Amino acid sequence: MTTVQGRQRRWAPRWLRALLSSGPGRFGVAVVLVIALTAAVATFWTPFDPMLADVRGRWAAPGFPHVLGTDGTGRDILSLLMAGARTTAFVAVGAGVVATLVGVLLAALGALTARWMRETVAVLVDILIAFPVLMIAMMISAVWGGSLWVVVFAVGIGFGVSIARVTRPELRRVQQSDFVLAGRANGLTSGQSLVHHLLPNIAPVFIVQLSWSMAVAVLAEAGLSYLGFGASLADASWGVLLADLQRYIGVHPLTVVWPGLAITITVLGLNLLGDALREATDPTLSHRSAETHTPGVVA
Repeated sequence: MTTVQGRQRRWAPRWLRALLSSGPGRFGVAVVLVIALTAAVATFWTPFDPMLADVRGRWAAPGFPHVLGTDGTGRDILSLLMAGARTTAFVAVGAGVVATLVGVLLAALGALTARWMRETVAVLVDILIAFPVLMIAMMISAVWGGSLWVVVFAVGIGFGVSIARVTRPELRRVQQSDFVLAGRANGLTSGQSLVHHLLPNIAPVFIVQLSWSMAVAVLAEAGLSYLGFGASLADASWGVLLADLQRYIGVHPLTVVWPGLAITITVLGLNLLGDALREATDPTLSHRSAETHTPGVVA
């Protein structure tokens, strides 16, 4: 038993083993891997050209060669879903990157600068967080036109503000820790202290918030594309596909199920991954879980 436990410690850190030991964590990781793999494969191969219309094959039932059937223009639905996974991955990762940059910048300014700057950032964050992300994206789209880049920046900025609001108090708490004060006394600048001490210690909170933000980014992209403020008709998007197929829901209800199911599973997987990450990286929760599941006899 000791040898097996030693091998487990070597192959993965504790938080990763805790993540993969939970059902929600495994489900979330599996969803992320499937979406990433599908998006990667769809960059160079899909069963059919997702934008190729074939009026002779309109509304084909699921079967061979169209596994999930076709839409009203004869496009293969499976190919459209695979191509839509690229859009989903792009929006989730892009919004995550923007949210990370905005969140780290605002949290650092709100915790490490002079008092007047901290108060200014706090007021700015409170003002920005009052506006729903979808409303901001719709207003930006109305000015610059709907595109995936607008969705990425609007959603990323909106959730970056939310991340900053959550991580700023944690950053202030860590800043008062003895090891941080000792580092400052030894000559570390604010930037060095941020990189070496502060960010690593708030990383668990930050990663959890980021995973939840990516989940909402996927949902926001689908909703904005459905309303016509996100991806264009020339882009493969689950939201655009859902908007197109829902007009025929009374005649071909099964076709609407596939994009709706893809959106639901992806958002659910990212949300469950966020919850599992919170439990895996929170020492108090992981300790409580260990006390609950530790067997009475250890070999």
